[in-house]
Amino acid sequence: MEYRRFGRLGWQVSEVGYGMWGIAGGEGGWSGADDATGQEALEESIRGGCNFFDTAWIYGRGHSEELLGKLLERHPEEQLYIATKIPPKDRKWPSTRDSRLADVFPEDHILEYTRKSLEGLGTESIDLLQFHVWEDSWADDRSWQDPIRRLKDEGVVKGVGISVNRWEPTNVLKTLDTGLVDSVQVIYNIFDQAPEDELFAACQERDIAVIARVPFDEGTLTGTLTHDTTWPEDDWRSSYFVPENLHASVDRADALKKVVPADMTMPELALRFILQHPAVSTVIPGMRSVRHVAANLGVSGAEPLSAELYAELRRHRWDRTPTAWSQ
Repeated sequence: MEYRRFGRLGWQVSEVGYGMWGIAGGEGGWSGADDATGQEALEESIRGGCNFFDTAWIYGRGHSEELLGKLLERHPEEQLYIATKIPPKDRKWPSTRDSRLADVFPEDHILEYTRKSLEGLGTESIDLLQFHVWEDSWADDRSWQDPIRRLKDEGVVKGVGISVNRWEPTNVLKTLDTGLVDSVQVIYNIFDQAPEDELFAACQERDIAVIARVPFDEGTLTGTLTHDTTWPEDDWRSSYFVPENLHASVDRADALKKVVPADMTMPELALRFILQHPAVSTVIPGMRSVRHVAANLGVSGAEPLSAELYAELRRHRWDRTPTAWSQ
């Protein structure tokens, strides 16, 4: 496993981290998760050198944090970095231009969910506490700044991050100027290249870490979806891959398949594209089995893609705007 510096916090984190959304299951999550398989996958990731784990209270309503808490108990000798997220109080993903900070992240809510996460993880401090939605219009509001400063001053929180809304990578730029943000989590993949336009340079200039999420475009960039793919009604993907999105996604994935090298899988290509950008500190694919862990962690340290292939991948950029189904 190769490691990268996590911005000004200075941590050395595995360039392939662990995205925990799909592993916890529960309402609003991914179907098919079970704890035994998840724990096996987590253990395999430790063996493979992974030391960065990204979760959120909403993943299983605290269950994902509890799974990580057990992992920490089993590996007290390991330096493992845990990132979690405060859910919006109004339970709306994403926030909108009309969202009020007082309704989404009031001070008492920030403190309450910090305590909940500490309890679930079984730790005295949180490495990285992230806001799970964001509006840049909130940047100068002291009602989030003051509790965050206090949590950091008290050592309860070591770093603070923003998880930006889907397809809104610039909806955080003003907030970066507050000096309170240590990392930004953003969707970045072969299709979603917009973070390169402004966000990455802003983060590099301020020495802010970048966490690249959704590397496989919710499954599209694994190359396994078809026009007939369906999910159980309680699976989040059933509401995301509405016909409008599923058909367009599959068509674009099919076009991309034509340029995947014979000795490479599409998921490997997707991860290597992301890691080629120097602004990226870590990429966090969801990994629900030992097989997934072995395949994804195995990409670390691979040679850079050829200039010709990288240029071809850049032509597959797909700029999208938030919709009623994009969440």
